[in-house]
Amino acid sequence: MKQNSHPLIIEPKQLESELGDKNLLLVDLSQPQIYAQYHLPGAVYLEYAWIVHIEPPCTGLLPDAAQLSNILGALGLTEDTHVVAYDDEGGGRACRLLWTLDVVGHQNFSLLNGGLHAWANEGHQVTREIYYPQKTKYTANIHEAFIADRQYILDHMHNDKVVILDTRSPQEYAGIKVFAQRGGHIPGAINIEWTDAMDMNRNMRLKRENELRELLEAHGITQDKEIITHCQTHHRSAHTYIMLKSLGYKQVKGYPGSWSDWGNDTNTPIEN
Repeated sequence: MKQNSHPLIIEPKQLESELGDKNLLLVDLSQPQIYAQYHLPGAVYLEYAWIVHIEPPCTGLLPDAAQLSNILGALGLTEDTHVVAYDDEGGGRACRLLWTLDVVGHQNFSLLNGGLHAWANEGHQVTREIYYPQKTKYTANIHEAFIADRQYILDHMHNDKVVILDTRSPQEYAGIKVFAQRGGHIPGAINIEWTDAMDMNRNMRLKRENELRELLEAHGITQDKEIITHCQTHHRSAHTYIMLKSLGYKQVKGYPGSWSDWGNDTNTPIEN
């Protein structure tokens, strides 16, 4: 695999200078109507629903290797492709794709900082031209190192070296807003809403590094610990996963299914 030569978090100005690079694959996970109106030159569209699996009542599960192989091959992915993902919501859907790439061992990827908001609002070129990828044969293999399932959390929830980071709203965390059979949170979980990492005054970019480190360390989330991120479906928490990676956190896992899995199982412990 070609060595990753791009930063994990890429700025619009840097990306614009590299448009047209044959090894770059721009993937747009915005709403389809937004992609139809405007998107980055050369960007292919990916429907978010294609990269998640549903087994009611659980949503946001990880598709199997065969399905991921088909999806990534349909995008035109090769081993040497560097993916730059973005969306129109601050990066949640884009980061779920990047976490998925991590899971299948494809680590050549970047998040466009601020996504479509930063790109368009700062005057970079957009187009309405639809781009169709050239299909490839891509083989996805699941790497468990980046995944925490329900049993893994049950086995590690009392480990002082493991932090369960709940990125839902405070109302969901407290069990006031309930989107599963039961409300509340995983015992001992720390709550930082995913948008707390965004700078709304800079077109939904990630906050500056020093601000993010202060936020995390104020909650005891330090680099010597393993961090498990989750939300309702591992959509918002995928953004937090990528944010942690961008700060150099080495032990980070995502919980596919998240609260839709935990809160719909009557045998899991909860607090509220």
